[in-house]
Amino acid sequence: MQSVIRLLRYRPDVVFAKGGYVCLPVGYAAALLGIPLVIHDSDAHPGLTNRLLSKKATFIATGSPLEYYSYPKQKSFYVGIPVDERFSAVEPADVQAIEQTYHLDAHRPLVVVTGGGLGARNINNAVLAQAPELVKHTQVILITGANNYAAVKEQADQQGVTKLPGFQLVDFVSQGMAALLARADIVVARAGATTLLELAALKKPSIIIPNAMLTGGHQVKNAKVYSDANAAAVLKEDTMLENSALLTKAIVAMLGMSPASKRALGERFYKFARPHAAADVAKLIVAAATHQQVN
Repeated sequence: MQSVIRLLRYRPDVVFAKGGYVCLPVGYAAALLGIPLVIHDSDAHPGLTNRLLSKKATFIATGSPLEYYSYPKQKSFYVGIPVDERFSAVEPADVQAIEQTYHLDAHRPLVVVTGGGLGARNINNAVLAQAPELVKHTQVILITGANNYAAVKEQADQQGVTKLPGFQLVDFVSQGMAALLARADIVVARAGATTLLELAALKKPSIIIPNAMLTGGHQVKNAKVYSDANAAAVLKEDTMLENSALLTKAIVAMLGMSPASKRALGERFYKFARPHAAADVAKLIVAAATHQQVN
């Protein structure tokens, strides 16, 4: 009822919903009042809210190709996900600045491992276990997540990992993330939808470790999109937990690929980048608000 009252008060021309549970009453209120509704799914597995709202939506925008969704095709549009434009145009000077900031050896490869803003405990533990072997092949920057940093640092100190040449622990990167990932030869990451498309924009050879425990297994389904296209390597987390050496094996194998093979991998990844995603979403919203059809 509150959603209906607020929409009656503000009388919007269109409602745009990203799919969180709070969107459900607003979306239904919009449908009840005859207000056009546009929804957007970042993940390849739609959440319950968007699955319900899809029946009422004027247009449906998706972050992955349409074949991964069961939405009606006539009102569904593959637009991708808007990402920070800095991931599409990293300046060489910014990469050089990153090398100075992190005291990187310009002649050695770099692997950046990130579990997202909150970090990923299992990935952190696997990297610490494999650090002595990894640094034989590459420099490593492990982004632990701010909440995990103290515990990971203590563990790393106990294991002697922080003394390894070429190994660095970082809690969180607030500035220069695009340049850091651009400098990396390989990125190891979770399968968050936005993270994956940032890496795609960089054409970055990547190893994806999806979190299978998240709602609906959406990260597993996100990873499948890129695995199906041979655009990234996917390592199952339970497999890694059984044998952390498999992470090193995957990293060393990718490092050992020929330059042409790495470029091809990055190009396949880049096919999923949608530099105009924000504009395409905006066009759908404007079209819905003005009752226009979209081809």
